[in-house]
Amino acid sequence: MTSVRPLAALLCALCLPASAQTAITVYSSARPGTLDPRTFRGGGETMTIPGYALVREERSFDLRAGRNLLRVDDVPALIDPTTVAFASLTDPGGTRVVEQSFEFDLTSTSKLLSRYLDREVTVEQAGANGVDTVSGTLVGTQGGLILRQADGSVRVVQSHSGIRLPSLPGGLISRPTLVWDIEAARAGPHRSRFAYQTGGMTWWADYNLTLSEHAETCRLDVSAWVTLVNQSGASFPDAKLKLVAGDVQKVQPRQPSVPQASALAMRSVARDEGFTEKAFFEYHLYTLGRATSLPNNSTKQIELFPTAAGVTCQKTLVYQGQAGGYGPYGSPMTDRGFGVQSNRKVDVYLRVRNAKANGLGIPLPAGKVRVSKMDLADRSLEFIGEDVIDHLPRDETVQVRLGSAFDVVGERRQLDFRLDTTAKWMEEDIEVRVRNQKPDEAVSVIVKENLHRWSTWSVLRKSHEFTREDARTVHFPLKLAPKAEAVVRYTVRYTW
Repeated sequence: MTSVRPLAALLCALCLPASAQTAITVYSSARPGTLDPRTFRGGGETMTIPGYALVREERSFDLRAGRNLLRVDDVPALIDPTTVAFASLTDPGGTRVVEQSFEFDLTSTSKLLSRYLDREVTVEQAGANGVDTVSGTLVGTQGGLILRQADGSVRVVQSHSGIRLPSLPGGLISRPTLVWDIEAARAGPHRSRFAYQTGGMTWWADYNLTLSEHAETCRLDVSAWVTLVNQSGASFPDAKLKLVAGDVQKVQPRQPSVPQASALAMRSVARDEGFTEKAFFEYHLYTLGRATSLPNNSTKQIELFPTAAGVTCQKTLVYQGQAGGYGPYGSPMTDRGFGVQSNRKVDVYLRVRNAKANGLGIPLPAGKVRVSKMDLADRSLEFIGEDVIDHLPRDETVQVRLGSAFDVVGERRQLDFRLDTTAKWMEEDIEVRVRNQKPDEAVSVIVKENLHRWSTWSVLRKSHEFTREDARTVHFPLKLAPKAEAVVRYTVRYTW
């Protein structure tokens, strides 16, 4: 076994030159749209930040031939010590790591006092005539300072203004520290790289859409931002920033859910300071073209891509009169009253084709979408709704739900129900009414009906044509003039 040399012989000075480089790749494990910046204002000491980062740093160290002890103490408190790696770029073949450790037991009042148990201390107390002092052997710190006096008596000091200690003990650290025991064949400066994963960092995407409507046209101006949160315990000045798009699995034994790296994808922009995108394995890698600083306990926003103006959209009103959701069942639902409760709300959606011909064509990350519209009376933007979207590849269509229409209402009711259990069929007559109470604007509404009683069905009679969207869903498209009502009636037969 190799003998341990004295600390003074092993310790080498740490050089932090101006040429030190830091590169950070940030991941997020939060569900899209669930993060609120206000969550992080209180500091990250007691909360779990839904994300992590891979940090790589290059620095120069002066090594001596033989064994060296390196200490780096400006690192995050939330490092995963199993991910730490160190390599010399100057002499990779002749330099190896003998041992490495992460010291995180930081100095505190209780830790400091625990080092003085069974030692003499002096406690200062504010008295009527100034400061009184009490000396004794410290034998306990629970419920106050317990001092054994010279005569053998014990005194408990509940409050004090100060404590005088004979000396500062060794082994205490004020900041989290990475420690390497390095064996080097070559003496002199070594350009070195070390890397680690740390918690306490996350990011998410936010989209801001400005809607403009003119007659039959509907257009959007789309801007996007990345928000980064750093509560890792360390600051990263002038760092190279990367973000990964895709569902990256990372095993976390204490969290049953699988972390997902929220997609951060954007078009490759010509500006050097912006993000550029490239395919990377089955994900996308996005690199910021300039260095950026990520101070500890901070939130920073960076533009994801330049505003895309004049993106064509389609406003759609959807009425789903059945209250609640219905899924597949193991047997036919023959109860006459099943699913007849009516919902009056007509939902408002914006549909956008993510295509280059439509001004986009960008792999969009999962995130929150906020939509505003300009009030022409005073040229102010007013918020009209928000939704979350999942990762959206190029040439796919995204649908954003904004809320419910005020002047368009619906009503659904069951007109009749017939059942023959011997012949194994049932029939249901349904009526859906949609009213447009707008005095001077026509609207288009999709009546969405879920045929949820059983999987085998056929529509026997209908007042309007419909499209079959999936195995249990049909759409009746309607167009209503101002102050008009449309009535959809149909009969559906289920067999089994």
